[in-house]
Amino acid sequence: MNYIATIAEALHLGVRQVEKTIELLESGATVPFISRYRKEATGNLNEVQIAAIRDLLAKLKEVDRRRESILQSIGEQGKLMPELEKAILEARSITELEDLYLPYKPKRKTRASAAIERGLEPLADEILKQQNNNVEKLAERFVNPENEVHNTDQALAGARDIIAERVAEDITARNKVRNIFRRSAMLVSKVAKGKEEEGGKFQSWFDWSEPATKAPSHRVLAMFRGEEEGVLRVKIAPADDEPTFEALDRQFLHGNNEATQQVSLAVRDGYKRLLAPSIETEFYNQLKEKADKEAIKVFAENLRQLLLASPLGQKRILAIDPGFRTGCKCVCLDAQGNLLHNETIYPFSSVRDERESIKKLENLVEAFKIEAIAIGNGTAGRETEEVVGKCQFNTHGGKLIAVMVSENGASVYSASDVAREEFPEYDVTVRGAVSIGRRLMDPLSELVKIDPKSIGVGQYQHDVDQTLLKDSLNDVVVSCVNSVGVELNTASKELLSYVSGIGPALAANIVDYRFAEGAFTSRKELLKVPRLGEKAFEQCAGFLRVRESKNPLDHSAVHPERYALVEKMAKAVGTTVEGLMADKSLRDKIDINQFVTPDCGLPTLQDIMKELDKPGLDPRTKFEVFEFDKNVTRIEDLQEGMVLPGIVTNITAFGAFVDIGVHQDGLVHISQLANRRVNDPNEVVKLHQHVRVKVTEVDFKRRRISLSMKNVD
Repeated sequence: MNYIATIAEALHLGVRQVEKTIELLESGATVPFISRYRKEATGNLNEVQIAAIRDLLAKLKEVDRRRESILQSIGEQGKLMPELEKAILEARSITELEDLYLPYKPKRKTRASAAIERGLEPLADEILKQQNNNVEKLAERFVNPENEVHNTDQALAGARDIIAERVAEDITARNKVRNIFRRSAMLVSKVAKGKEEEGGKFQSWFDWSEPATKAPSHRVLAMFRGEEEGVLRVKIAPADDEPTFEALDRQFLHGNNEATQQVSLAVRDGYKRLLAPSIETEFYNQLKEKADKEAIKVFAENLRQLLLASPLGQKRILAIDPGFRTGCKCVCLDAQGNLLHNETIYPFSSVRDERESIKKLENLVEAFKIEAIAIGNGTAGRETEEVVGKCQFNTHGGKLIAVMVSENGASVYSASDVAREEFPEYDVTVRGAVSIGRRLMDPLSELVKIDPKSIGVGQYQHDVDQTLLKDSLNDVVVSCVNSVGVELNTASKELLSYVSGIGPALAANIVDYRFAEGAFTSRKELLKVPRLGEKAFEQCAGFLRVRESKNPLDHSAVHPERYALVEKMAKAVGTTVEGLMADKSLRDKIDINQFVTPDCGLPTLQDIMKELDKPGLDPRTKFEVFEFDKNVTRIEDLQEGMVLPGIVTNITAFGAFVDIGVHQDGLVHISQLANRRVNDPNEVVKLHQHVRVKVTEVDFKRRRISLSMKNVD
């Protein structure tokens, strides 16, 4: 298969763009590296386009592997005729290949294969000719008790079984039925008998029907989950079989006699028993695949926004993991996130304990010169926030902020091997509190330690294709880490492992080298790390920052392969690299067109100039403090019509969930996001966005909150 031409056509890209991208990918280059540092080669393709080329290339190679397997299997059977071989070689999809292979595919014993073993295939062949008006007489010749064919009825039934299987395996027939399913199949969901009470959460789909191809992903996944749990019975089929029978009759019936009647019976049996279930399974899988991709896309976008959330930066943090009965675990962290102190307070046991807890918090803030307080947003979070609000902190004129921080995934981290390795002498409560504090300082650096599925920003993440989900989320983490850049001398092993070209093994080697030899003094020193060769250096160097380096370009995203070019630019305006980076007037004198070469065009030169202007600029937005309404802390405090501040915690295909500080997120349905039609919630809101919402309905029994952003000032 001509991969390059096929991919270029499918993705609407230039043939040369695809060719060069594939060359780079197959040479070991990563998506972030190609996107950032090989723009001339790819024609300025972005990460999404490069990843699409990579993924489609993998699919096409999978088709070719399956093609070879099928050719070998049929060849071993001695049935690979030239016409069939040509059709297999020209097939462009797995579905097309499997249709061609179906008649030759080794299968378990079927009614048709049993009939063939009883010697009834010649009878089926005669009936298919539809030239005989006395099938009873024709069938008499095949009655043979030794073959377990005791009468003509059994002979005809066996012949029909053979014809039915041929109908079900006929490529033309399968494509006709596919087209009918595509045009008119309905997705029908019914409650399973006796599951009405048990399956209450699926009540919306107890009696549901809609065109299968128009069903939104979240509804498809909900129905399929209901079926998986035994609550629902889901079916995909045209509402009326008659159009299908008419289409199949036109293909297989070409007579008007008793033999034709037998074929007609076989066609109907073949469709209902074999063909329809096969195509239904195919459509079920297609719907599932489409729903999975859409759900994963939502999850991936949410994850991207979460990872790129605004960092507070290097501040001394007091982090609190709240709890009623077990108390609030408090940890003090230095500006690098190192644990300095931990203790537990019990502010909810009694008035006296609350006063003691307030005094302890005040002492901790003063003793460790705390600059910010991070409070976990789980159980007792708002109540802990109230206690903190009662404190009289002595900050010596500095401003102290208190921030609610998402706890999603903190418990997963605290029990992980990563946490045990970092804090072997502390229990899970201390580790969880440390994670909460570090998330405030730098969400990206901390969240990379947690399985993305556990972060809680997905839609049916446990129902979708887990391999596809893992690959997609890994792409997002890699993209985010490399877009922000990583400080080589302070990054954790987990963060380094996501840097282009590094991976877990080299990340461990870098940390070991750093521990043994001290801080890196330049990017070039990376080449001293065991097993980190020229190729890995090429891939990773531009995404790593070395603040301690004497070379200012090591602080930037300028790749070492372009250092000589920057030195040439500086020399052209009579200065050093340091001088060029410090003086904008000197940079303005540079005509980048004079520095264009065959492998370094304007896109790369423009990127270099941006980096010289703002070296190592963090693309994340500035941190903003958020506060809930202090008068609303429980769901019972809510009243319809209230307008409250909230923070977006999750975005789905059907709307956005917003935390308004009552331990239960409310839903802003997609129809309530704006005073206009919204097709994608991401058009209106982003994860962690601060919003104002109106309470439109509260179901206290089911603890469901409906919110609106329409006409809210």
